Amino acid sequence: IGDGIDTFATIGTIFGIATTLGFGVTQISSGLNYLFGLENSIQTQIILIVLVSALASFSVFLGLDKGIKRLSELNIILAVILLTFVFFASSSIYVLQTTIQNIGQYVSNLFAMTFNLYAYQPTGWIGGWTIMYWAWWISWSPFVGMFIARVSRGRTIREFIVGVLLIPTGFTLVWMGFMGNAALFSILFENQGSLVAAVEKDSSVALFEFLKHLPLSGISSLLATILVFLFFVTSADSGSLITDYLTAKTEHSPAWQRLFWTATIAVLSIILLIAGGLEALQSAVIMSALPFTFIMLLLCFGLIKALRLDVTKVQALQSARITPRAIHNPRSWQQRLSLIMHYPHSESEVKAYIEHNVRQAFQNLQREFQRRQLDVSIVEVDHGLLLKVNHHDEINFIYQVVANTTRAPSFMLQDQHEENQQFYIAEVFLREGGKNYNVMEWTQEDLLQDILEQYERHLYFLNVVRN
Repeated sequence: IGDGIDTFATIGTIFGIATTLGFGVTQISSGLNYLFGLENSIQTQIILIVLVSALASFSVFLGLDKGIKRLSELNIILAVILLTFVFFASSSIYVLQTTIQNIGQYVSNLFAMTFNLYAYQPTGWIGGWTIMYWAWWISWSPFVGMFIARVSRGRTIREFIVGVLLIPTGFTLVWMGFMGNAALFSILFENQGSLVAAVEKDSSVALFEFLKHLPLSGISSLLATILVFLFFVTSADSGSLITDYLTAKTEHSPAWQRLFWTATIAVLSIILLIAGGLEALQSAVIMSALPFTFIMLLLCFGLIKALRLDVTKVQALQSARITPRAIHNPRSWQQRLSLIMHYPHSESEVKAYIEHNVRQAFQNLQREFQRRQLDVSIVEVDHGLLLKVNHHDEINFIYQVVANTTRAPSFMLQDQHEENQQFYIAEVFLREGGKNYNVMEWTQEDLLQDILEQYERHLYFLNVVRN
């Protein structure tokens, strides 16, 4: 079942990104035609797909932190600059008033509009727009969900909801409101009827025709073209990265495999454009998203089940009775205070501790577990090590130590210049997430006792679930 879901997710992601590339290059091509008179043809669009894919490949090759993260940050900065320019270059008061009114109308009519299938007034519009966009978003859901989950590790559900649902939704409403109402102001009050005619003829030129009627149109159109280009580069690189995760046997796959998926998406996008243009792209995304619609319903059920399981685990751990720790090599209270107040400055110091002390403690425990016929593995993860006890049909136990950044308390700092300095700790992560405590410079005996305590709590939780 898992392999089947991965297959549908991979197909949906590939077609979703290919469709995005297809739509994107038509708009980029229109921008280049407006700016430089470059011919807006299939050949131009194919060259643009190759360029987008080449930059996406380079970004994927650099990895998550060096490539994708930096491109995404640049993308957001340029988007905010363009949005701010449009707001102040148009009638700011009108744009602000109408945007607030639009948001109110949207919230008021959300349910009615969502369930309106035009059953009494049949129209092809709902298929070409509403259903197509729903299918497009569904095809994006596998890779976007996995990508956001990967970069949100250690966040609480509350932080996740704010960062993934509320902030992007708010930005989208502001973007649509400012851009759309600024365009309407030009049409209604500045007699820019040519904008309507241009959009009806070719929707891909809409943004550039709109910017043409604002001050500094050449600069803003160039900025918009770069922005559209980067939007599709960041979509392609993150989509290729997650497709690689879905299809790789190991967590760390070779670079050529990531580049293969980027090239595959580019080739598919070119084929769809040549075969039938935008209509072929729309049909492809609807077909690829249909199977994953049912999987999404199962995912909703799985999420509810997982959240209930988390509540059960919290309650079980609170009521668990743990075997008292044995007294072993007690430190002096001065030594203990020194450890509490110590904040390592270098990442290498923490990584060296994990590689030597934590690994040795894991290996000692692994041997003891294996003597008792338990399947235990030690896995290298990003910036740390993971100990996994396999319980087969039941929930596995995971104890992970990772080099993580933090800020030292201000009252511990000797110098004001250290206030914004990043410190590194060896943080513990269990299956349910970070535990927010630092094991840096713990002895191996301390580590072993802590792992066994967490494992005993896990066994108690399994007993609660089992019964």
